[in-house]
Amino acid sequence: MITDGFLYLGVLLALAAVLVLVTRRTDIRLFTYVPAFVLLYICAAALNTVGVFGESESIDATGGAVQDALLPAMILLLLFKCDLRRIVKLGPKLLLTFFVAAVSIVVGFLIAFLAFRAALDAEAWKALGALSGSWTGGSANMVAIQGILEAPEDVFGYVLIVDTLLYSVWLLLMFGSVGFSERFNRWTKADTSKFETQDGPEEEGRPIDLVSLMGLIGFSLFVSATASWIGEQLPELGDVVTATTWTILIVSVLGLVIATTPMGRTAGSTEIAMVMLYVIIGIIASGSDFTSLTQAPVYLAVGIVVLLVHLVIMALYAKLTRTELFSLAVASTANIGGVASAPVVAGAFDRQLVPVGVLYALMGSFLGTFIGLTVAQLLAAV
Repeated sequence: MITDGFLYLGVLLALAAVLVLVTRRTDIRLFTYVPAFVLLYICAAALNTVGVFGESESIDATGGAVQDALLPAMILLLLFKCDLRRIVKLGPKLLLTFFVAAVSIVVGFLIAFLAFRAALDAEAWKALGALSGSWTGGSANMVAIQGILEAPEDVFGYVLIVDTLLYSVWLLLMFGSVGFSERFNRWTKADTSKFETQDGPEEEGRPIDLVSLMGLIGFSLFVSATASWIGEQLPELGDVVTATTWTILIVSVLGLVIATTPMGRTAGSTEIAMVMLYVIIGIIASGSDFTSLTQAPVYLAVGIVVLLVHLVIMALYAKLTRTELFSLAVASTANIGGVASAPVVAGAFDRQLVPVGVLYALMGSFLGTFIGLTVAQLLAAV
């Protein structure tokens, strides 16, 4: 049984390193649909379930301190590539499609929560708020909301399982939609002749080196500490707007500002942010216990209802506005899947349209946390 905080953190980092190595260096098809961070969650939670991680003040203090330090830094670095000037170039119709997709998911969560509220845990609204953050942005948004709302680890484990299963199914559906895009566009009477491909984000001009790594790590952790201190000085508003919320807001706005400057193109920001994401997920997972997974089917039903509502609303929107399937599929994937999958789905339609998928996903990476917090507040109020 591990009770030392440093050893506990070392085991999580080693486990994450092994899983990333295996998923990135092998051709096993399973890893195409189940990312390494999900496997990390499962493995870390399994270790806790069998008693590898013991209850101790050292583990709690280490995990809490590391998570509090890395969460704002991770969000800051992930937003370095989110240049609003490029997002605006998408045009009003494409931007509207993205926002309709996000709103339809919010509506889906409200309907599903009301339908299954009696069977859900008392603090399910926190975990579902985190899931909505993932389904309107990405995994980083999910982790951010979990940190803000302090959703119970067990309940958070349910929604992470739901996120993984339904995301995989949805991604397959989006890929499959390419085959009937022409028939769908005829049904909506969409005009695809005027569809303009946008330019993608600029590639990093310099390779990752010691200067960029030290600069990004030092700057992001300094901003994290400063934003946390400022957040503690600001007033709390209800259950959602806490000191952590203020901290996330500060780093998010700063990240968007930096994205418009040359600093936003510093090599290595995404890679460092992903390392931080793995550490945070490992810490969260180490507090989960698989013995309470009997409630997971209820949360799976909630997720299915959310996606059905999303599908219906998007189909109606496409018919009313004569929108082509490409925009719908990529906007939906950018919300539910995030940066990793939206460009891939866009490329399945046309390789030249990949930049649109990238920009859609970047919009979600910024907005997902705030949409998820809004959903959590709505669920807590109904």
